[in-house]
Amino acid sequence: MAEGLSVEGLQVRYRGSLALRSVNFELAPGSRMAIVGRNGAGKSSLVRAIAGLVPASAGRVTWRGENVTRYSPARRVRAGISLVPEGRQIFPELTVVENLRVGGFVAGREMAARRQTVLETFPGLAERADQAASQLSGGEAQMLAIGQALMASPSLIILDEPSFGLAPVVVLRLLEIIKDLSERGISVLLVEQSVRLALLLAGDLYVLDSGELRLAAAAGSEVDPEVLQAAYLGA
Repeated sequence: MAEGLSVEGLQVRYRGSLALRSVNFELAPGSRMAIVGRNGAGKSSLVRAIAGLVPASAGRVTWRGENVTRYSPARRVRAGISLVPEGRQIFPELTVVENLRVGGFVAGREMAARRQTVLETFPGLAERADQAASQLSGGEAQMLAIGQALMASPSLIILDEPSFGLAPVVVLRLLEIIKDLSERGISVLLVEQSVRLALLLAGDLYVLDSGELRLAAAAGSEVDPEVLQAAYLGA
């Protein structure tokens, strides 16, 4: 897949323990994919390896036909890969605008234009642009975290547990935003515990269990309940 993301035989080890066994999948340009799994299944290890935050022990990550497995996180951002990490890791002491500036470290002369686009995407953030991020609600903080990632003008955005701790109405708004990003041509990789949100995303659905990835449903097809049951209930 020359223009998309390809993960082949990806393994991640921590102190000798295998967190990812041999993960394989492809994500086409502009498409959506969701990966679900319980705590400890290896979801964060997977997205951190794709983003370059942890080294791959084996396998490769290919982006737009280029092997990026040994690229630094910053180089991957410049190549068009942005991660929205678990836990809404924004800078609480900085204002909304200052947080966006941090996210746009690769923007150069396009900084102001990208910031304007992000604030138009998230009108609530525009109203609080000069306020400290510590004053934001959980939903607003999540939007700011996504906004930071968008400041890099990514072609692939990876979201790690974005719905955690958010009210259902905020989650639905988050889903709308994710789908809108996909409609703009941005590939979306969503990693979640929430099967409901993953299903609503309406893309390919995979289950990560004990470091191994299994297809639960291709986009537009019925979900294989046995795959989900095995992942969450150990059946």
